[in-house]
Order: sequence, then C-alpha cells, then structure tokens
Amino acid sequence: MNLERSRFGALRDGTAVERFVLANAAGTSAELTSYGASLVRLLARDRAGRLGDVVLGFDSLAPYLAKHPHLGGTIGRYANRIAGGRFPLDGREVVLATNQPPHHLHGGVVGFDRVVWRADEIGERDRVGVRFSHRSPDGDEGYPGRLEVAVTYALGADDALRIDFAASADAPSVVNLTHHSYWNLRDGGASEILDHELFVNARAYTPVDRSGVPTGAIEPVAGTPLDFRSPRRIGERIAALAEARGGYDHNFVLDRAPAAAGPALAARLRDPPSGRVLEVHTTQPGLQLYAGNFLDGSLVGRGGARYRRHHGLCLETQHFPDSPNHPHFPSTRLAPGERYRETVVYRFSVE
Repeated sequence: MNLERSRFGALRDGTAVERFVLANAAGTSAELTSYGASLVRLLARDRAGRLGDVVLGFDSLAPYLAKHPHLGGTIGRYANRIAGGRFPLDGREVVLATNQPPHHLHGGVVGFDRVVWRADEIGERDRVGVRFSHRSPDGDEGYPGRLEVAVTYALGADDALRIDFAASADAPSVVNLTHHSYWNLRDGGASEILDHELFVNARAYTPVDRSGVPTGAIEPVAGTPLDFRSPRRIGERIAALAEARGGYDHNFVLDRAPAAAGPALAARLRDPPSGRVLEVHTTQPGLQLYAGNFLDGSLVGRGGARYRRHHGLCLETQHFPDSPNHPHFPSTRLAPGERYRETVVYRFSVE
C-alpha cells in the first residue's frame, strides 16, 4: 500500500490545495484532492490487466474552481433537492439558499464540494487513506447549527474504495451526505455509458415532478423503466424518460433487512467490453441514479475528452431527496449529542 502527497494548486487567496494518490500492490489507485474532498481519478484493471480511468475528472485545479456538475465531490450539507429551499424543524421554518430556483440543491451556492478541507493521512497494513475534515458554521447556506464533518477515503488491497461519512451538530439540523463521482468503466468519460449493464437492489422508488422534487409517493419499479432488479443496459429504456427528466435522474428505495449491519449491496455496474465491474455497497436507504443527462460537451476533461450527454453515470448513495418535508421518509434530522455515520464502498473486479 502506498500514499503520495503533493500540491495540487491554490485558491485565489493563496489557500493551498493538496493532492493525494492512494495505491495498492495491484496498481489500483485513487487520486483525491482537499478541494471538495473530491475523487479526481481512479485507475482500475480491465480483463486484460490494463489499468484505465473509470471516473470523469480534470487534470488540474482550475476547472474544479469553475462551474461544473459536482464531478467527484463530497456533497453536503444536504445532497439532492429540498423543495422551495424550505423545511420545518422543531416548530420553525428553515430557509435555505435556492441555487436551483426555486429549490435548494446539493448544499447550496457554496456546498461542501466547493470548500478546502483539512487532510490527515491514515495508514494500516492492508489499507491506506485520507481523512478530510471541515467545520460548517451556523447559518451556512441557511442551515442551523455548527456542523463538524469528516469524510474518510480508504483504499484496500481488495480493490475496494471505502468512504466513511461522520458529522455532529451543536444544534438541531439536517444532514445528508453523498459522494458524486461520474462513473464510466470503459474509458473514464470519453464515450457513452448507455451499453453499461446495471443492477439496482430496489423494488421501489420515489417519483418526482418535472423539477426533480419527490411527490411524497413511494411506488414499485415493476413495469417501469426503473426496474433494474435484473441487469439491464442503461440505454435500453432511457428514451421513455427523456421528455420528463432527460433520462435517469431518480432515487431508488434500496432493499435491505431492517437489522442489516454494515454496508449492503445497492448496485452493480458492468461494462461488457472491458470486463470491469463496480459493486456499490452502502448503509444508506437510497440511491440516486443519474445518467449525465445534462452534460453538453462544454466540459473538457482528462486527456482532452469532451464530456457529452450520458458520458458518465452517478450512483449517489443517500437519504431520500426532500426528506425534511416528508415525515414518512427516513429521517435526516441530527440533534446535539447524536453522531451521523454512513458508509459507501465502491468495489472493483473483472469478468
């Protein structure tokens, strides 16, 4: 196991941004940056043993500082949407920044993927990693309470990248953290992901309106293009969703035993030509499937690749969108003295 630490660049005010490369003996490696506690590159083997990038990302810091759709970032305080940027909490209304009018999306104007995190190296015999930490002040983007948050990335000898999220607050608040990489197991984003095959361990989903906000219903996937209980090509039925949401952009209600301990299988993604397989395991109740519907070719990524529509696929483990406005959804409330803890594991293999 190996960890390299170097300078990635600096903000305009001179704040240094660091870069970390985690690698195991097989050559699998994950490149991280303290800006946004982000994953900027991940190399995994194909069936011929060749290493290749499997996430969308940039070669330098500058594009991350510009506008982009959250490539590889840690999303918070609240992943996904909150309707109208408002929700009730302990008898009062909390008003948030509405950065996707009229809604709040992915933590607001300056979410957690837009700040520099403190970084501390961690190392054990069979894994190596980085613990990123950040303090979000009371009133940040409208959220109540000071939040202490940590995100730990660890790469193991088993070709699994584990991400542990932890947070505590000094006043009642809500928290919903996720990881926002765009996956492309074939070539890191140079081509479409429509021929990737996907399994999602979910019998139900949360329908949304045209703006992407849940209606509050929980409905079965059976008989819909959202039924991935058996592996299906991403592009097989995506056209049926193009008019409403541009394709897949939906939250699945994951199947897991009520007493399940530790991360459980949420999804399995496979690229037949390369043989690469990605399994997603999580402690979270939901999974947002987003097929890069709004990538438009304006972003130039690593190696000069233009990221166009459906060139990347997000598998965001999360609590449900807009949960604070739907009491029957799993709660995202965090009270003083409580500890928020969630985990996602991205495990790579070949067939």
